[in-house]
Amino acid sequence: MYTIILYAHIMSAALSIGPFFVLLPMTKRIGAADAGSLQALLITFKSAVRLVMHAGHVLVVSGVLMAWKGPWPWNSPWILMTVAVMFSSVFFLARAFSPVLKKFTEPEADQLALADKLRRSLWIYIGLLLLMLWFMVDKPALWQ
Repeated sequence: MYTIILYAHIMSAALSIGPFFVLLPMTKRIGAADAGSLQALLITFKSAVRLVMHAGHVLVVSGVLMAWKGPWPWNSPWILMTVAVMFSSVFFLARAFSPVLKKFTEPEADQLALADKLRRSLWIYIGLLLLMLWFMVDKPALWQ
């Protein structure tokens, strides 16, 4: 059973980060899109963020199950740091994308500036996810 949970964890980790790499070039297109194309691009962006959020749910549940059944104590530094970064990324995700995507509907919205803000948020979130990935794969002993 542990192997199945591990596989679900790895797949959900890939689904949690992969779409963001696809969205990076899309932000340039969003910045230069006309009104008709913009709506299609924004719908795609929102759908990808939704996919990442649901994959994150599977990632958390499978991670908890693996920690519960695995050989590591809950107070392992890499588990505590993963949880800390995960909670910060949840709050970041909530504020990084939805409010910016809503601003695109405002008549005086600066499309290029909003696209740059999305791109910057993507890179920050990718950084947070890569940090969590490092904790989970390397399992560093940051303190004893």
